[in-house]
Amino acid sequence: MKTIVQISLDLTSIEEAVQTAHMAVRAGVDWLEAGTPLIIAEGMHGVRALRSEFPQIPIVADLKTMDGGWLEAELMAGAGATHVVVMERAHQETIKMVVRAGKDFGVSVMGDNLAAPDPVAAACRLEELGCDFVIHHVGYDERRGIAAAGKPAPSPLDRLRDVVAAVKVPVQAVGGLSIEDAIRTPEFGAPLVVLGAPLAIDANSLKTASGDLEDKLRLICQRVHAYDQGR
Repeated sequence: MKTIVQISLDLTSIEEAVQTAHMAVRAGVDWLEAGTPLIIAEGMHGVRALRSEFPQIPIVADLKTMDGGWLEAELMAGAGATHVVVMERAHQETIKMVVRAGKDFGVSVMGDNLAAPDPVAAACRLEELGCDFVIHHVGYDERRGIAAAGKPAPSPLDRLRDVVAAVKVPVQAVGGLSIEDAIRTPEFGAPLVVLGAPLAIDANSLKTASGDLEDKLRLICQRVHAYDQGR
């Protein structure tokens, strides 16, 4: 698939999420993500507001579903999401129900391997259960905890090539990547580039990052989309 730039709106108010989304779309971002903080704070209303403002743009609802899979996917599909996220650590019946709801409502399912002991095996399990995408994810708390213990923080790039080689569905790498690392993920075979905390959003305050964010995003989008021209 073509390279995609997705911005994670890890904010806690609809107003700021919509403002940031408009800026991101002007800069060339392809997909919008209703980040987990936004969903916790605003629920379906945040997704519905993004759909109202952006009727043609794909919207990922980062639910991190662990149970009640069909209902959560149904609710977000009804609010306008085109993609929902289910966790690989959930019971396989939950993953199956999200996949079934995806088919029922025309929503793509992204399976997240966060906290899996074997991320490659987890990616394979997600694909086997019917997920349309794999998110290869190293969590925020995990990275901070390991770094606080004086050890090198893990990066999703560490096993990204292995994950990509193990599955046929598109892969997305998430978790503590620098801007340069995120831009490079298509080189690893992962065409879905995510920009969010702490790239475009301040990770600690969950507020829009300072500085000329729109120009920064525009340059990032140009560099990511350039991969397609080089093929």
